[in-house]
Amino acid sequence: MDALFEFISHYWWLVFVFGGSIGAVLKTISAANSRRIERRQERYRIKQQTKVAVAQAKAQTHIDKQTQLTDVARAVDEHDQTDARWFGYETNLVTLLDFPMMTDMREPLTVDFHKTKRRADLLRPDAPESMVGNRDAQVEYRDAVHAYAIAFDIAETEAKRRRRSGFSPIEQERLARAQRLLNLAMDDAATAPERQNAYMKARKELEGLIVLPVVARSQLERRIAAQIEA
Repeated sequence: MDALFEFISHYWWLVFVFGGSIGAVLKTISAANSRRIERRQERYRIKQQTKVAVAQAKAQTHIDKQTQLTDVARAVDEHDQTDARWFGYETNLVTLLDFPMMTDMREPLTVDFHKTKRRADLLRPDAPESMVGNRDAQVEYRDAVHAYAIAFDIAETEAKRRRRSGFSPIEQERLARAQRLLNLAMDDAATAPERQNAYMKARKELEGLIVLPVVARSQLERRIAAQIEA
């Protein structure tokens, strides 16, 4: 450093000769330094913006997933509630005979209800998570469940309005007898032969009128068989 000062003290007059060039060089170096600082600051800004964007995207993805899960779960719940209403008829033969239209496949409203139920059952996911990210499947299942619930409401309302009025007087008498016989068949106080005989007679009364749901029929037959074996 002392040598530099000594050189300057001896050759100070060179400043007047090369002053312009030196100034230009210093300005160039200063400008380059400024650009380097600006580039560094820009890279930092972009990096920070990228981090924020990634964080926001992750948060939005989480919100979307939760929204989809909620929507699918809501459709599943509506499906379950409609099933529970139908099982009230399917598993109670006595109640069913009060509203026989619920299984009368000659009725268009009944056919529509059962068709929409099968479609909703077919589209039902094993778990709500399996539908996340598949908007088409979500919409298709949701619409199928809505159609099932509406079709059931319409069929049930009409069944309650009609009760047994869609049957002739003779058929209504057969339904009433079958209902009394089924009550006996489900009476745990009756003997096994009495219950079995009542069930067979009820089946005969209902032939050509309505078809008993498989679930209810199987449950009753198992109960009777268990009593006989006991």
